Amino acid sequence: MRGHSTMLVVSLWTASACAADWTQFRGPDGQGISNDKGLPTTWSATENVVWKTELPGPGTSSPIFVGDRILLTSYSGYNVPNQPVGNMEDLRRHVVCLRRGDGQLQWTADVPSKLPEQETIRDGHGYASSTLASDGQRIYAFFGKSGVFALDLAGKILWRADVGGSLHGWGTAASPVLYENLVIINASVESQSLIALDKQTGQEIWRARGIKESWNTPLLVKTPGGKTELVVAIMGQILGFEPASGERFWSCDTGIAWYMVPSLVTDQGVVYCIGGRTGGALAVMTGGRGDVTDSHRVWVGKKGSNVSSPLLHEGHLYWAHEALGIVYCAEAATGKLVYEERLPRAGQFYASPVLADGKIYQLTRNGRAFVLAAQPKFELLATNELGDRSTFNASPVAADGRLYLRSDRYLYCLDETGSQ
Repeated sequence: MRGHSTMLVVSLWTASACAADWTQFRGPDGQGISNDKGLPTTWSATENVVWKTELPGPGTSSPIFVGDRILLTSYSGYNVPNQPVGNMEDLRRHVVCLRRGDGQLQWTADVPSKLPEQETIRDGHGYASSTLASDGQRIYAFFGKSGVFALDLAGKILWRADVGGSLHGWGTAASPVLYENLVIINASVESQSLIALDKQTGQEIWRARGIKESWNTPLLVKTPGGKTELVVAIMGQILGFEPASGERFWSCDTGIAWYMVPSLVTDQGVVYCIGGRTGGALAVMTGGRGDVTDSHRVWVGKKGSNVSSPLLHEGHLYWAHEALGIVYCAEAATGKLVYEERLPRAGQFYASPVLADGKIYQLTRNGRAFVLAAQPKFELLATNELGDRSTFNASPVAADGRLYLRSDRYLYCLDETGSQ
C-alpha cells in the first residue's frame, strides 16, 4: 500500500505540474495569458526575488516550463556582449535545463552550429533567439541555419533537420509550434518557407513557400466553424493554412508595407495583427478562401508596434510601441483606440507582454518593468527595476504564481514573498 500511495502522489503531482506547464512561446495557446494568481506587483534587487540564476551564455529566448524543468536556450564562444568577439569556430548553442523549484542548473546540452554564421547580428539579438517548444516528452529547438533539433528531457539530441541556409542581419527569431504529430517552423529567414516536420523523425512533411520578411511565430486558430487554421503574418499579408497539409486557404492584405515581427492573437475566429516599421493594425475573420481582403477584413488601424506582440483580453487589445514608450488599448471589435499613454523613462520594448491576475507586465530592454491594470482605463500600478545592467529581450513568463524574467545573463524568479 505504501508504494501505491507514493505512486498516487507522484501521479497527482505530475498531472498538476503538466496542467500549469508553459510549453512554448507566449504559453500554451501562444497568446501571453496566464491563469496564475497572486503574482507580485512590485519588486527590486532586494524585494520579492525568490532566486536568481546565472545562465551559461546570453540569449533572447523565453523560458518554457515542463514538469519539474525550466528550459531555455543560450549561446557562447562568439559575439557575446561585453566580451571580445572571439572566433566564429567557437560558437556554441546550448539548451539549458534548470530545476523548476529553485532554479538550480540540471544539465546543459551543446548543440552544434553550422558555419559560417552571421558575423554580426543587429541590436545584440545574438544566436539563441527562438523559444523552445515541448510536448512533455521531447524538446524542440530552432537555431536558424543550424537547423531544428529534437532532444529528450535529459538533453540527448534525437534528430536534426535542415530548413535552409540563408542569413540575415537581424538574425532569426520565430519559435516552433506543435500541431498533432508536427513541428511547424517559420523559416522565412532561412528559406522563405513555412515548414512542417515529423515530431518523431524530423522528416519534412510539407513546405509552404513565399514567406517573406516574417519574424513572427505562427499561431493556431479555431475558425468560426470549429476547424483549426495556422496563421502567420508576412510582408503585406496575413496568410491562413491547413496545418496538417500546408494548403494555403486564404490571404488578407494588411496595408503594412514592411517586415512583420509581432505575433498574432485571436478570439472567436478573428485574428488581430499589429506591425511593423511603418505602423498599422487590423482584424481579419478566419475561415475564408482565396483573397479575403474585401470579405473578411473587419477593421484597419494606423497604430502598431514593430517588435513586441499584443495582448487580447475581455474585448480589448493592448500593446506597446517598441521605441516611443507608448502603450495602447483598442476595442477589439472596432479597432477604436481607447487610450494612448506615454510611460515614464520607458526605453525600448522588444519583449512581448504577459497578462496574469488582472495585470499586464510590460518589460523594457533595460529591465524597467511596468505593471498596468488589464482594463480599458489606463492605470499604471507600478514601475520596477532589478538593478541589473544586462539586456532584457526575452518575454516574461507567469507560472506557479510567480513571474520569471530572463536577461542576457540571468533568469529571475519573483513572487510576493520573495522566498523559496
